[in-house]
Amino acid sequence: MTKNKIGFLIIASAIIWAAIIISCALILKDTPYKGKINYILICGLITHLLFVWTPLGNQYRNKEK
Repeated sequence: MTKNKIGFLIIASAIIWAAIIISCALILKDTPYKGKINYILICGLITHLLFVWTPLGNQYRNKEK
């Protein structure tokens, strides 16, 4: 994996989690709905796994071959 791709994945991870935290803060600002917060966090987790850790796992697997 190139340094540029690793850096991009790290930045993508930070952007995704920043968006999740901001979304949670906006929802909690006026309402205490736990279900909405859980939905945002779960979607963020799935997105993070798919777009950040899956490519890193594939790269690791290819490196082992």
